[in-house]
Amino acid sequence: MKRKLAVLALAFAGSALAQKEVTIAYQDMLVPYRVAQESKEIEKATGYKINWKQFGGGGEVIKAMASGQVQVGELGSAPLAAGISRGLPLELFWILDDIGDAEALVARNGSGINKIEDLKGKRVATPFASTGHFHAMVAIEMAKLKAADVKFLNMRPPEIAAAWDRGDLDATYIWDPVLTKVKGNGKVVITSGQITAKTGKATFDAVAANKDWAKGNQEFIVALVKIMAAHDESYRKNKAKWTKDSAEVKAVAKWSGAKPEDTPAGMALYAYVPIKEQADKWLGGGKNSIAAKAFAATAQFLVEQKQLEKALPDYSVGVNASYIQRAMK
Repeated sequence: MKRKLAVLALAFAGSALAQKEVTIAYQDMLVPYRVAQESKEIEKATGYKINWKQFGGGGEVIKAMASGQVQVGELGSAPLAAGISRGLPLELFWILDDIGDAEALVARNGSGINKIEDLKGKRVATPFASTGHFHAMVAIEMAKLKAADVKFLNMRPPEIAAAWDRGDLDATYIWDPVLTKVKGNGKVVITSGQITAKTGKATFDAVAANKDWAKGNQEFIVALVKIMAAHDESYRKNKAKWTKDSAEVKAVAKWSGAKPEDTPAGMALYAYVPIKEQADKWLGGGKNSIAAKAFAATAQFLVEQKQLEKALPDYSVGVNASYIQRAMK
């Protein structure tokens, strides 16, 4: 009888182990930890079965997380700010990248657009409620234009690429790999890095989790943070070795949908924030953290665009620095 119980206990333990599963939403951002996706390093380190699911925009990720289809997701600061504002149980636990110059307003050659003011009456595509949309609106505000002055079109990156090829657009506010494509017959009018420097309104890509799921899977989140931090550090220290022929760049290109020859230049446009800086400034600091302040500015923009009813008084409710703090120990 004891032997039977022991066998049943082992069977139950094996079953419980098999049930450790997570669906992670990822997008086309050019980030170092794509190397870990390719090598299955996260699965090996945690024992979890990971279902990687690609999405075309942060709005889609938010919907999937809200419905419970996705437990962990990559998304821009704008859609995450919107989700938190609407009371969804989401928490930011890692800064995937500081967008910097990796998102930009690009005008088609021959469009007659040489400065932001020239956007009046033009067709400009960007994924709505994205970080690009947020900075596009900040840009036209800088130029003293109104949203109604510009013909904004809501398109996902692949749709923008196709419309650009057809000649349907005058400009786009977008990121790689589409950014590199449109630069081929267009020119950069302004970048997100320049807008942040002028206005202090930062944008970033984030990794967020469902709060309840994260609470029950804390060790997985900590392990994931450690792996992402390690790959960011490897990239920062060995950037010259990340060439188009390197295994690292090939992995990033494969998972992001970019060309290996375009990937090193695209990655150089981002800033991958060191873990200590994330703990001290970006996620740490409560209401005054960089992330919480960025969410507040973005949410206010979304209210003005009538995409949100109201902004929250404090966005630290959607920021959790504890996983990073544990990963640093």
